[in-house]
Amino acid sequence: MVSLNGRTRQGWLPLFVLGVGMSMIVVDATIVNVAVPAIIADLGLTATDVEWVNSIYSLTFAALLIPLGRTGDARGRRRTFVTGVALFLGASVLAAAAGSGAMLVGARVAQGVGASMVVPMTLAIINSLYTGPPRTVAFAVWGSIIGGMAAVGPLLGGWLVTDFGWRSAFWVNLPIGLLVLLGAAKVPESRDPRAGGLDPLGVLLSVVGMSCLVFGLIEGQRYGWGRPTGQATVFGRPWPLDAVSPIPFAFALAAVALTALVLVERARSRAGRPVVLDLSLFAIPSFRYGGAAAMIVSLGEFGLILVLPLFLQTAMGYSAFQTGLIIAALAAGTFLAGGTVPQLSRRLSGRAIVRTGLALEAAAAIAIGLTLSPSLGPWALVPWLVVYGFGVGFASAQLPNVMLAGVPSRQSGVASGLQSAIRQLGAAVGIAVLGAVLVTGLDSAMAEQLPDDPALGRAVRDSGGAAIAAIRDPNQRAAAVAASVDATRRVTVVTGLVLFAGVGSTLLLPDTGGRQREEE
Repeated sequence: MVSLNGRTRQGWLPLFVLGVGMSMIVVDATIVNVAVPAIIADLGLTATDVEWVNSIYSLTFAALLIPLGRTGDARGRRRTFVTGVALFLGASVLAAAAGSGAMLVGARVAQGVGASMVVPMTLAIINSLYTGPPRTVAFAVWGSIIGGMAAVGPLLGGWLVTDFGWRSAFWVNLPIGLLVLLGAAKVPESRDPRAGGLDPLGVLLSVVGMSCLVFGLIEGQRYGWGRPTGQATVFGRPWPLDAVSPIPFAFALAAVALTALVLVERARSRAGRPVVLDLSLFAIPSFRYGGAAAMIVSLGEFGLILVLPLFLQTAMGYSAFQTGLIIAALAAGTFLAGGTVPQLSRRLSGRAIVRTGLALEAAAAIAIGLTLSPSLGPWALVPWLVVYGFGVGFASAQLPNVMLAGVPSRQSGVASGLQSAIRQLGAAVGIAVLGAVLVTGLDSAMAEQLPDDPALGRAVRDSGGAAIAAIRDPNQRAAAVAASVDATRRVTVVTGLVLFAGVGSTLLLPDTGGRQREEE
């Protein structure tokens, strides 16, 4: 292992390279969300087509995190990182040049593969490379990027798409990725010499299980959790059953595949054969309880990112760029918090910092909900978003540090891939649960506000509030905005309660008392 004191430019150069690579992945996901309307108009895509532009990326990314994390341990983490960046760049060029929906969807699949190499490898390299105080700084930087760049994405995306068109959302990756590839030579290589060998059945089961589970969570609201909400189209083909949606089948297949994965991996491990999922990681208390906390954190944190941009644009009438400016306050808080974590860690344990962050997030989420009103001013949410950002910075900066504290550096890749998969799964659960809260809230609020116009209520509910922008009657619009305020408030309050549960989950985390992991 390479031990760095963090006081030289060379010592921090690997962290800079990894951080820029991670930023590219995080920002790209949010930029594409902003670019969706322009993509529809330019390529003439249907709503189903454009939904797959986002969904297929998420599915590919989530499905490959575990096997590619193991690949990094075996083949080399820097090598896997560089391969992922190069693949992501090539896919970005294809996406920017896409002339059809099929080409764009294919490029997004390739982007998902590249991202599933980059994200866990950044964390794995940091975990194996830094010890002592520099380790705290490195995880603070990583956590700030995760939380902050997700909030910067809509602002950057709004500017690029407005001034340069939707293709710029993909072209922007090219100079950033080339910079990362040039700097990657300064990132030390590391691998686990005992991680060789193939586990094809384990790879197949993990891919099928994760992709089906994430598919069900993401698409349940659209297709229907039990009975179909309309004619379902899966991978471009009509769903053959009229009485049952594809979601129960996806969950059933996920349950079978993931159960089989655990049984197969346990048997292979006992026989001393290579495994793609190292179940021994869950015997480490910091990893086991940190994983539970990470899922709750991801579930809660995505609540605000999910509903606020939609609310500000549809109900309040702000442009994508104005919305991005407001949400950027969250990023400002995250980056400021990341800068204070190294000093704070001298007095508090990693567990205490995570707990403080979650408490700030929970309080700010509830405060945002109480602040929402039909007459909301453009900057009324900014102070609470800064507080929320501070919480994200604290929690995201130190939770991976605490979670991986007891993981041997030789297992960094598979542990980081599994950690990223847990976070992605938590985000998918958050989108499903909080999206359902939003839709249910809109339904009941519209029924209360406009009981004599159920058609308009259904339109607002089914669009998640997007239909408000098309309402011309001032009385109907005022009622719809009030309904949107009520539904969004419900989501933020539920988000706050989930995050408070996350505070409770930190009680299970081992208290490292500021001790840093040393090489085994």
